[in-house]
Amino acid sequence: MSFRLAAYAVCIDDERVLLVRCVWPSGETNWSLPGGRVEHAEDPFDAVLREVAEETGCDGVVERLLGVDSRVIPAAEARSGREHQNVGIFYQVRITGGVLRPEPNGATAESVWTPIAEVVHLCRSSLVDVGLALARTRPKTGHVLPVPVGGLVQH
Repeated sequence: MSFRLAAYAVCIDDERVLLVRCVWPSGETNWSLPGGRVEHAEDPFDAVLREVAEETGCDGVVERLLGVDSRVIPAAEARSGREHQNVGIFYQVRITGGVLRPEPNGATAESVWTPIAEVVHLCRSSLVDVGLALARTRPKTGHVLPVPVGGLVQH
């Protein structure tokens, strides 16, 4: 089994959410929240701000922890052929400065403020659904309730 710890930013301003469009080596694209892998010995709190800066060109401050989500991709459906678990830590982040731009030498092709009402029409990752659900419900336990997702991910 492979494992990944990641930190994601839910940035909401004036009924808009900040999304990033990722382009993978396979040519596949998807819309997601800014965020990604927590490096060895890195605090997830620091990782989410690093990822926002790397992927969007913006600075931010963490306002609160929204919650944690754990998802497993069964080996039979995983690209690697091995079962994979992703644990995502979701933070509410307020953007404080910077200018939106693509990620230099990275997978993020663009970052945009998107009206929340339009998010449903995008081809996106389940991370967007989880992040928005956490931002809306703010569960006291910090554990996200199951969110219906498609594709390879099971909750």
